[in-house]
Amino acid sequence: MKLLRYGPLGAEKPAALHLDGSLRDLSAHIGDIDAAAISPAGLVGLQKIDLDQCPIVAPEARLGTCVAGTGKFVCVGLNYSDHAAEAGMGVPAEPILFMKANSAICGPNDPILIPRGATKTDWEVELAIIIGKKAKYVTRETALEYVAGYAVANDVSERGFQIEGTGQWTKGKSHDNFGQLGPWLVTKDEVPNPHDLKMWLSVNGVMRQNGSTRTMIFGVEYLVSYISQYMTLHPGDVISTGTPPGVGMGQKPPSYLKVGDVVELSIQGLGQQRQDVVQDA
Repeated sequence: MKLLRYGPLGAEKPAALHLDGSLRDLSAHIGDIDAAAISPAGLVGLQKIDLDQCPIVAPEARLGTCVAGTGKFVCVGLNYSDHAAEAGMGVPAEPILFMKANSAICGPNDPILIPRGATKTDWEVELAIIIGKKAKYVTRETALEYVAGYAVANDVSERGFQIEGTGQWTKGKSHDNFGQLGPWLVTKDEVPNPHDLKMWLSVNGVMRQNGSTRTMIFGVEYLVSYISQYMTLHPGDVISTGTPPGVGMGQKPPSYLKVGDVVELSIQGLGQQRQDVVQDA
């Protein structure tokens, strides 16, 4: 299934994408796309819903983040071999982890907000893993049992905040609207191989990132298992798995977002995002 949330910020309703391309409201069946809905039992129940009988959502409706109640947004740095080469850094021996504040999470088409004092706001198309049940000390062999599905994420980054001064990654990753997630949560049964998905990102119609999850260094099972050794993952938690080459910092010369730019991005089978770049108030 492809699950989503729609409506005004803070008042989103649950929905699913019908095979005919329409969005269907699930409010008569569940309260939200939350921990209960994306649990193994919850997903079994959702599969039984006849979407033909569910109300059609207006196509112009705003889409919210595709899962509610995310407690942790865990990110993996330099997890693509070709991106590590672009950054002039070696392939890490084990995953590099950092956190993005969950207040940064927003809908897939919500604008990118350039923070006050920022001059190096960058883009990163990423495959997001969405956890479906509590995961602690998980083995690689069982890791997929804890995955509800996948989504497109834009790990927006302010490189000045991230690298310069005290050089704190979380500080450069956590501004409001720095974590577009969606348009939908695609359940894992519809993504038989998350390690072979095309992914791209364009700025003002110019292709900047054109890669594949094939070049991920640490795959889905490895990351879920690895992270669960250090922190308990809960339903709705998100793991953003890194980005392929083509980020603004890697352009020659570097190129960053400015007010008026339009960013579009997509991952094969997971949908597409579009964001206007605006100055934060």
